[in-house]
Amino acid sequence: MLSSLRIGRSLANSWITGVIQGAHLSTASEASHTVMPYKLHLLENGPNTEVTYTREEALKFYKQMRMIRVMETTAGNLYKSKIIRGFCHLYSGQEAVAVGMEAAITPQDSVITAYRAHGWTYVRGISVHGVLAELTGRKTGCANGKGGSMHMYSPNFFGGNGIVGAQVPLGAGIAFAHKYQEQDNVCIALYGDGAANQGQLYEAFNMAKLWDLPCIFVCENNGFGMGTSAERAAASTTYYKRGDYVPGLWVDGMDVLAVKEATRFAKDFVLKNGPILIEAATYRYHGHSMSDPGTSYRTREEIQEVRQTRDPIGKFKEVIINAGLVTNEEIKKLEDEVKKEVGEAAELAKTDPELPLNELYTHIYVDPPKDMKVRGCDDSIWSDTR
Repeated sequence: MLSSLRIGRSLANSWITGVIQGAHLSTASEASHTVMPYKLHLLENGPNTEVTYTREEALKFYKQMRMIRVMETTAGNLYKSKIIRGFCHLYSGQEAVAVGMEAAITPQDSVITAYRAHGWTYVRGISVHGVLAELTGRKTGCANGKGGSMHMYSPNFFGGNGIVGAQVPLGAGIAFAHKYQEQDNVCIALYGDGAANQGQLYEAFNMAKLWDLPCIFVCENNGFGMGTSAERAAASTTYYKRGDYVPGLWVDGMDVLAVKEATRFAKDFVLKNGPILIEAATYRYHGHSMSDPGTSYRTREEIQEVRQTRDPIGKFKEVIINAGLVTNEEIKKLEDEVKKEVGEAAELAKTDPELPLNELYTHIYVDPPKDMKVRGCDDSIWSDTR
């Protein structure tokens, strides 16, 4: 049994504890939740394990996670219908990481991640339509249909990056920019457990610590790299300690409230002390990409057990209902709204106009030189190189 499942029952027990405590609160506008204990590296104190949250936050977090889940299910169906082509990496199962972290930062803070980017694109301000239209290569996509699944962007969201691990040193550079410009902001640089073995990560850790950059390095440990488990790919799977001289903490990445509190702590820490490393223990329900069935290196029973005991959306629903913050009727109405919004966005993503062919040569430079010529675009250059 993989380590991701070995902790499953203890994680489930933590959720139950939070449900029981929340059920006895006398107010319906605010509740308290006990999270799974954090694991610390080079830290004397960690985030709070008792997290208070409001009814408004409960509804917001649930809707965001549900929106990502339905959006990703829709994207998977569009891919199977051959409406989406190329690469497509789904975020289903990992929703609590993006939603929880976004809840603890501001729009002025920066985020950069790998190619499993749809969920992060949504929480950073892009509509479901903007995400799905990008996936189908439409002009109305968030990158005008040019980026596809791997390369999505929004203000202070630097992608979606296709090269494994390469976004981490870029994230350190973004954090350097924040510090250089004396901005009170941080950069969250995310990567997977597979990318955690890339050498460039450790070069980035070194520079970030040397200059005390406000960077939160986040390993989204979903248990598997491309076709194999973390245990078979890494001699050490305690990713929160991988920074060595960089402090680290482990958080239950299936608990949106735990992730939010860990990120709040991390932001405060890095603005005062320099970089920190977070390992968010999560799980992906689908394969590495759409070409990977996801069952050749794990069983269907394993996936089903995680869905039943650790699912971030289902467990959060139990917590907020038992805490008296929301009702089953409100949840049902919210879910219907989500389904309707995603359905409408999917229809637009199938019918919106595609880019004309001449757009192939645009957006090469932000400010192109006045006399710049592009091969394939400028007739004289094209004729000279035949």
